[in-house]
Amino acid sequence: MDIGAINALSYEEFLNVLGNVVEKCPIITAAVWSERPFSNLDALEAAIDNFIDALPESGQEGILRCHPDLAGKELRSGTLTPESRREQGHAGLDRLDAAEASGIGRLNAEYKARFGFPFVVCVRTSDKRSVPRQLEERLRRGRAEERARAIAEVKKICRTRLRSLVRGDQVNKL
Repeated sequence: MDIGAINALSYEEFLNVLGNVVEKCPIITAAVWSERPFSNLDALEAAIDNFIDALPESGQEGILRCHPDLAGKELRSGTLTPESRREQGHAGLDRLDAAEASGIGRLNAEYKARFGFPFVVCVRTSDKRSVPRQLEERLRRGRAEERARAIAEVKKICRTRLRSLVRGDQVNKL
C-alpha cells in the first residue's frame, strides 16, 4: 500500500490497517487520521511522533504499559498481538532455553519494579542475546532518562511497523 492509498482510507479502514502501529494504542492512529493527507511516509511517522511527544509523562507511560514483557507470559500463552509475535519471533525470543527464559523473566520483573512499566526495545534490531544485555544496561538509568529511551524505542517499533505496511519514497533509516 502506498501513501496515496493510506490517505484515501476511511477512518475505520485507517484504524483497521494502522491501528496497532503503536502497540495496543489505536487512539494514536485515530488522532492522526485527521491530519491527512500525508505527503509521504515520513510525514505520517512525524504525525505519530508529535502526538506521542505532546502527551504528558503519564500518557507516555500509559503507552509503555501497553507493551508486553519480552519473552513473557503473553508469548508463552499465544496471546501477543500478531505484530509482537512476529517481532519477538524474529529476535528468537520464542526459542529460548529454560535458563535464557528465566534470566529475561527475572530482568523484566526487576525492570518493571524499578520503573513501573515493561521494558520496551525494538526487537527487530535486537536478538535473544542482546536483550538481556540491554535490560541490564537500562536498569542502571534514572526514571526520566529511561522513560525517554523507552518512548524512543516505541517510535522505532512504530516506524518498523509502518514500513511493513506502507511503501514510501522518502523513508528515514532507523
